[in-house]
Amino acid sequence: MTNESTENKSAEEIAADELAAQIIGEAEEQVEVQFEAAADNISVEQEKINELELALSAAQTTVADQKDSVIRAKAEVDNVRRRSAQDVEKARKFALEKFAGEMLVSVDNLERALQSIDKEDESNKGIIEGVELTLQGLISSLEKFGVKGVDPQDQPFNPELHQAMSMQEVEGVAPNTVIAVMQKGYELNGRLIRPAMVMVSKAAPSVDTSA
Repeated sequence: MTNESTENKSAEEIAADELAAQIIGEAEEQVEVQFEAAADNISVEQEKINELELALSAAQTTVADQKDSVIRAKAEVDNVRRRSAQDVEKARKFALEKFAGEMLVSVDNLERALQSIDKEDESNKGIIEGVELTLQGLISSLEKFGVKGVDPQDQPFNPELHQAMSMQEVEGVAPNTVIAVMQKGYELNGRLIRPAMVMVSKAAPSVDTSA
C-alpha cells in the first residue's frame, strides 16, 4: 500500500509539474505576444510621432519662407511707393522747367531794354518805370514757383553754376573770380536750368627773373 501510494503521489507530482510547466509556458507565450503587440504599438506610435515632427518641421519651414516672402514683398512695395513719391515730387518741382526757360527770355529782354534806354532823358522816365515794374512782377512770379536767379558778381567761379565766356587779367583781383556777369543764371528748386554767363579773372603771367 505504501509503495503504490508513493508511486501514485510521484505521478501526481509529475502531472502537477507538467501542468505547472504548461501554464507557465502558456503564460510566457501570452506575455511574449502581449509584449510584441505592445512593441508594435510603440513602433506605430513612434512612427506617428516622427511623421508629426516632420510635418511640424515642414510647416515651420513653410511659415518661415512665407514670412520672408511677406517681408520682401512689403519692402518692395515700400520701395515702389518711395520711388513713386520721389518721381511725383520731381515732376511737381520741375514741371515748369520749360515754361520757366521761356519766361527767362522775357526777363532778359526787359533787362536789356533797361540797360539800353537813356535814363538821362526825362521823357523816358515813364517807360523806364513801366519796364521796371513789369520786370519785377515777372521775377516775383517766377520766384513763387521756385525760380531763383544766379548772379555771381565778384564771387569765385563755379563751373557747376557758371559758364565762362572769357578770361581777363585784372590787377588786384584774385584769379578765377567773376568780374562781370553777361547774363544771369537761374535755378528751379535747386536745379540749374541756365548757367550764368560770366567773365573770369586770370592770373598774371609769371615773369622769368632768371635772365
